[in-house]
Amino acid sequence: MVPQHVPVMVKESVTALNIRPHGRYVDGTLGGGGHAEAILEAAEGTRLLGIDLDGDALDAATVRLSSYGDRVSLVRANFGDVRSIVHDHIGSLVDGIFLDLGLSSMQLDTGERGFSFRREAQLDMRFDSRQRATAHEVVNRYSVESLSDVIARLGEEPRARRIAREIVANRPIRTTTQLAEVVRRATGRPARGRIHPATRTFQAIRMEVNREMDNLTRGLEGAIEVLNAGGRLAVISYHSLEDRLVKQKLRAESSDCICPPGLPQCVCGHKASLRLVNRRVIRPSIDEVQANPRARSARMRVAERI
Repeated sequence: MVPQHVPVMVKESVTALNIRPHGRYVDGTLGGGGHAEAILEAAEGTRLLGIDLDGDALDAATVRLSSYGDRVSLVRANFGDVRSIVHDHIGSLVDGIFLDLGLSSMQLDTGERGFSFRREAQLDMRFDSRQRATAHEVVNRYSVESLSDVIARLGEEPRARRIAREIVANRPIRTTTQLAEVVRRATGRPARGRIHPATRTFQAIRMEVNREMDNLTRGLEGAIEVLNAGGRLAVISYHSLEDRLVKQKLRAESSDCICPPGLPQCVCGHKASLRLVNRRVIRPSIDEVQANPRARSARMRVAERI
């Protein structure tokens, strides 16, 4: 049985997208289809293109959204390619794009996928089972220097060098629980409390395997290009690295000048393509966090095409 995904900030997402009747929308991180269903229900005749790399997620969303018939199209692809996907499957600009950058409950709770250190599994961590690179290769083939860079840069882990050395010294590492124990020993912290000492390392390795930051950069650029005037982009992120990238990109694209500070006059020729809808980040309500603790780190940013 596939675990049921609990979507985060559904009402806030629908409000942020300002859904139009008969509008065309893209959910670039479809997951189990919870946000997509809310978009389809928000206004009469809305149409939705759902994108996800995860075949299991697409299967679950196909069942969930089956009653909407030809109002829904689902594609197994990378949202980093949203520009070409929209061109191929819609052929026109769209009225809104939604991205939820977090792992779904299905991915975390399906132990054999290797995303969680709380369940023993092979080191996999791929969103797309068709791709060749896995967490096993990152853990067992990267040099100390490369591993340290990945863990520090993508996990923002201050003990990255020590963790990388411990990983290399204990190779081969084949399972999630083995890796979690090696990281725990390297940090010298107990495996209890709200945040496990392996959390940042697992995050970093997963992001490296799936090239998440590169895909996010391409996805944001493509999303802005395929939005109609007045169309909105809403992005939910769960950790500071992704949120910082989203914040910087949206702010840059809402500015008429992106020259380095200190120049006497603008020389970049940049013109704003977005208007920021929320200057402050949108967070889930206290009630939602209590009902779904995985929502506690969620942050949403919204911008509108001009």
